Amino acid sequence: MSIKIITKNRKAYHDYEVGDKFEAGIELKGTEVKALRIGKVNLNDGWVDISSEGEAFLVDASIGHYSHGNLFNHPETRPRRLLLHKNEIAKLLRGVAEKGYSIIPLMVYFKGRYIKLEVALARGKKAYDKRQSEKTKDANREITRALRHKNR
Repeated sequence: MSIKIITKNRKAYHDYEVGDKFEAGIELKGTEVKALRIGKVNLNDGWVDISSEGEAFLVDASIGHYSHGNLFNHPETRPRRLLLHKNEIAKLLRGVAEKGYSIIPLMVYFKGRYIKLEVALARGKKAYDKRQSEKTKDANREITRALRHKNR
């Protein structure tokens, strides 16, 4: 099955240490699907909440209005139900309760004709962790740059 990425949450890898990842379906309305097809989505402020009934919801993620949706357009930041198995929801709940993780969205993509959302258990980074990861990223960039110039 072909995968076409619609958007990624780049801020997630900067602000969090990403752990286990899960693939979830997402319950959408017609104008939301059309807005996703043209790439009008922002996951930066989004997070996943699990209700008392055991259902997972994507909260505060913004899917923009479809330009031709007129009065049938959807609210931009409404909670959207995620389609996960009960055992996956149980793993997410366990991670949040025991280890102090958060559940964050990482990316939205087309998998065949379906729209999927990748969510992950993640722990927030402290400021010194961010500085350390930035240093290692810079060092790796310098190494690849030096190797590229050496091979020329």
